[in-house]
Amino acid sequence: MLELKNISFEVNTPEQQKGILKDINLTIDERFVAITGPNGGGKSTLAKVIAGIITPTTGRILLDGEDITDLDITERAKRGVSFAFQQPVRFKGLTVRDLITMAAGKPINVSQACSYLSEVGLCAKDYINREVNASLSGGELKRIEIAMIIARGTKLSVFDEPEAGIDLWSFGNLIQVFEKMHETINGSIMIISHQERILNIADRIIVLAGGRVEREGTRDEVLPHLLAGTGSVCSMLADKL
Repeated sequence: MLELKNISFEVNTPEQQKGILKDINLTIDERFVAITGPNGGGKSTLAKVIAGIITPTTGRILLDGEDITDLDITERAKRGVSFAFQQPVRFKGLTVRDLITMAAGKPINVSQACSYLSEVGLCAKDYINREVNASLSGGELKRIEIAMIIARGTKLSVFDEPEAGIDLWSFGNLIQVFEKMHETINGSIMIISHQERILNIADRIIVLAGGRVEREGTRDEVLPHLLAGTGSVCSMLADKL
């Protein structure tokens, strides 16, 4: 279970002091949570605060009761937090098998590595020995990244706009992967997204705007309002969904 208590994040420059996140309080223990809202609302910042990429100005973060506020991204990864970037990193010189083995944190055989690739809809024999470089498409990289997260078996997996930069065909395959993760994962999945197809498979939707939680609830409680374009946030999202 993830608990965010009075989380705020400010950026201070000589010209201005800007609040990006403003007193966020959330408890997340559902299997699949989607965070949505207008651009500039603080969604990606919140994801990075949870992952440990940036430290909140105020507030505390607890994972299964342990205060992880002051832990960096490496220490949080050891505690069971995974983070998937909008644009997955390419690793020249490393193969897909290398990455999955490192993600698992223990020696695994080819058969085990291949099973993780199969879970994300990739033909293992075509990818297991491929170098993670520019020859892979954005959709392929994102599915490999998800295979790594499955191999890790983390308590919390955070995805920042996984649909960014991929074509519609690849996006359709990603949806299938997330649906399967929803059915089988032991931990929680948190996805930052504007896409209706992702929101439609979430157990809970959180709407973030102006650095604050404007609305939250089950899919049935929140999604109809977003689709109807009612409310200050919903009207801004209506064109995106």
